[in-house]
Amino acid sequence: MYTKLFEKLAGWIVFLVALTTYTLTVEPTNSWWDCGEYIATAYKLQVGHPPGAPLFLLLANLFSQFAFGDVTKVALMINWMSVLCSALTILLLFLTTKSIIEKFIPKDNYPIATLASLVGALVYTFSDSFWFSAVEGEVYAMSSLFTALVFWAIIKWEKEVDTSPRANRWLILIAYLIGLSIGVHLLSLLVIPAMVLIYYFKKYPFSIKGFIGANIIAVLLLGLIYEFIIPQFVNFSGKFEIFFVNELSLPFNSGTIFFFISTISIIAISLYLSNKHGHYNINTGILSFTFLLIGYMSFFTLIIHSNANTPIDENSPEDAVSLLSYLNREQYGSTPLFYGQYFNAEAEEYANGKPVFVKDKKRKKYIISDDRKNSIPIYEKEKSGLFPRMWSRDQRHIEAYKEWAGLKNLNRKPSFINNLKFFLSYQINHMYFRYFMWNFSGKQNDKQGHGELNNGNWISGINFIDEIRLGPQKSEPDHLKNNPGKNKYYFLPFILGLLGLLFHYQKSPKDTWVIFLFFFFTGLAIVIELNQTPYQPRERDYAYAGSFYAFSIWIGIGVVAIYNALKIYIQNRKLITTISSLTLCVPILMASQGWDDHDRSNRYTAREFAKNYLKSCEPNSILFTMGDNDTFPLWYVQEVEGYRTDVRIVNLSLLNTDWYIDQMKRDAYNGKGVPFSLSREKYKQGTRDVAVFIDKGVKKSLSLHDFNRWLHSDRSETKINLGKDYDYFYTKDIKIPVNKNNVLKNNIVKTKDEHLILDSLSLNIGANQLEKKDIMILDLIETNNWERPIYFAITIGSSGRSFLYLDKYFQLDGMAYKLVPLKKKQQKTEDIGRIDTDILFSMLMEKYEWGNLNDKIYLDETNLRMTMNFRNNFSRLAEELIIENKPEKAKKVLDRCMELMPKEKVPLNYFVHPIIESYYQINSTEIANQLVSDLYKIYKSELNYFFSFPSNKISGVHLEILKNLQFYNSLIEIAVENHHPEKVQIQTDFQKFYQNFLML
Repeated sequence: MYTKLFEKLAGWIVFLVALTTYTLTVEPTNSWWDCGEYIATAYKLQVGHPPGAPLFLLLANLFSQFAFGDVTKVALMINWMSVLCSALTILLLFLTTKSIIEKFIPKDNYPIATLASLVGALVYTFSDSFWFSAVEGEVYAMSSLFTALVFWAIIKWEKEVDTSPRANRWLILIAYLIGLSIGVHLLSLLVIPAMVLIYYFKKYPFSIKGFIGANIIAVLLLGLIYEFIIPQFVNFSGKFEIFFVNELSLPFNSGTIFFFISTISIIAISLYLSNKHGHYNINTGILSFTFLLIGYMSFFTLIIHSNANTPIDENSPEDAVSLLSYLNREQYGSTPLFYGQYFNAEAEEYANGKPVFVKDKKRKKYIISDDRKNSIPIYEKEKSGLFPRMWSRDQRHIEAYKEWAGLKNLNRKPSFINNLKFFLSYQINHMYFRYFMWNFSGKQNDKQGHGELNNGNWISGINFIDEIRLGPQKSEPDHLKNNPGKNKYYFLPFILGLLGLLFHYQKSPKDTWVIFLFFFFTGLAIVIELNQTPYQPRERDYAYAGSFYAFSIWIGIGVVAIYNALKIYIQNRKLITTISSLTLCVPILMASQGWDDHDRSNRYTAREFAKNYLKSCEPNSILFTMGDNDTFPLWYVQEVEGYRTDVRIVNLSLLNTDWYIDQMKRDAYNGKGVPFSLSREKYKQGTRDVAVFIDKGVKKSLSLHDFNRWLHSDRSETKINLGKDYDYFYTKDIKIPVNKNNVLKNNIVKTKDEHLILDSLSLNIGANQLEKKDIMILDLIETNNWERPIYFAITIGSSGRSFLYLDKYFQLDGMAYKLVPLKKKQQKTEDIGRIDTDILFSMLMEKYEWGNLNDKIYLDETNLRMTMNFRNNFSRLAEELIIENKPEKAKKVLDRCMELMPKEKVPLNYFVHPIIESYYQINSTEIANQLVSDLYKIYKSELNYFFSFPSNKISGVHLEILKNLQFYNSLIEIAVENHHPEKVQIQTDFQKFYQNFLML
């Protein structure tokens, strides 16, 4: 009785465990990366980045209603939707694993199937990648749910098909779920090959020929949906639309309406005829196709949202024509897959691309915005080849290709062996297998790894094994040894999975192949398709969660393998079950290891840091940003919480597109449109995408007005043909006039600094080309005429190019640089921007909130990167206050910095050096001495650790050694100059390390 009850309750038990775990560790507000964008677009049903997630947005909007008007709880409700989706995924994993196991064990062993499924589901519950996605408002938790639902549904069909005449309803449901899943993420499609094999094994007798054919059909069906149905349905709709409007002079949307009516009519007739003539399999196929389309229709809601001209309207997919470009992610470009160029191939010629049509409401037609002539490079065949993995021309990527593939001559076409080496070492091992082992063996730390031996690798927790791959383990510095992301699973989940795989193959080779296809297509197939370059901006393990789901099924089966092995030696079934139950220790171990680095409760850093950017800005200002983490959190606080909507956020990477410029020109909430003067004809796609510098010997500078008039002109003399016509500029020196009255009136410069205001700014463009965004910035500066303050986020970059070489006229006002017509004060460092201590003190000490930064919360690498900016700002403010002879205020600033970012939470590093110097300058010698001693111990322990690497591995940490020696040397200068009591010992130890370095 109790056994039966346990079997019935076990699924809900594992569901509740997962639900409780994720609820306790969920982030209470927006997170980093895309989460802020998804939450913002969901809350007000706007249009996010391609290819979109319309169903996710609709469901997230539904969950946001449970905030009951409290905008600060909207993000939590959407995050909790991920919690619920993830817990349901765990339930489905349990049910699926149980069904698979019960196919090959006798009924009297069903209790062990329950235990095994419980273990497999709990292991996945506490796996690193799935747990990460389960506690934030991103698409991957819901995508995992759809993947699990689809696979569970095909298992249900398999169970019923021989006993129920209505079993095919599961196939129709599957088609509908797949259609719906497209509106969340395309990852769910990758389970299709496994489902096709289940159908084949159930419906047809096995033969080698049939097996091969079924695998081919599986891949073709996936390709049909992915490459044909998804894009071509919209493509045909767009073609009908253009024909009806342009050729037949019918109203907008008439072609799309006709296409839909025609499609519905054809489907209805086909269903009628197939049913009438008794072709029930064909009828089921047509119904499945129909329901797939019905699910897919969520994408057309994007057209409705876009036509409302929402503040966030990425790519502006207002009709079927523009929706296709959106779905195809055309703004991201393309990567070669089966054949293409290597990184050193030159374009020999250019082919014409497909013209871009846009709606012209005045002419009542679709017109060609960009003919895309000569837009597709055709690379030299001598440096192209099959399956090119090293294709990017980015110099950083090329240097990485050299390291990963062992290239010696970068001018020669890489051999296929080199190509394969990069594929295996980087794309397979580093970008997939490393993540796989994070989840089932252990994780070194939470630092992003680019191939270094000390960052982001997988470990086992068994020192002698890890030392073979990663060097010494026992001598790790404390900050690595105690890193919250260091998780040790001792190979236990991995071993269980391998046992399960082997046992499953022994008992049911057909089902093993099904799970393998599931595993392969949601893992390695993604690696092949993405063809990723080195130096990804973030770790990508979340993309392979489906693969880890499949392996967790084998983990569950591994418990059955242990049970069966024990039966050989032990006769007492209860004892066998008890011993097998010890496998529950594996997920318990994973939970205990992973809790500290997955617990995001009480963490508000992303939200508060976003508000700090906006607090840095004067009312009615314009703030330029660049990346995900200085844009999406800001969108969240404006769109959801309604915070500082007077500030217009302009993302520079999007400013190269015409649709984004259109949106920036419109008012939004309390923010006025960005005052660009260019008409759409001047910046539409294909127009002024790039302007090149042509040296004509002109030495004098141009006024900004004259420079802009030249760039904005359509006259033939302002163009140059370089294969195709480009706009060009002939001088790099520009004079930007300063309207002093506007500068003072709009509080761009305080009255106390009126005497420092320049008559004009001298801008020297240090690049040989200007992108569309640069042209628009120059246009804005002229049109704005100092009416509105202009800011650049400090996280945009560190070079002049990042700021269009305006950085010498920046003022650091916190998280943003303000463009000011003032000379930069003489400073001892090369830091960007002058400082007004009153403003910066007010921001750092009074206005900014810190999101529980110094509380007992987990700070991952993204948060710690932000703390580097904060430490730098605090130290620069203190330095300036010391120059102004305000030591008491400087002391408050320094103390506040160390209070907010204590060494226990934010490890001491090079950014503390100027803080130490400032403490010495204000005679806080005791504090400064302690910080020097702490840093000395850190550098010493790190160098001891790196120099303990064996000779065959020390090259893997060579850059780390060099970096630490440089930092150590800088610390010596501070210690010696300020007579630190340990200065002699510090110098002596450095000399030993330096001599060791010279001997490498």
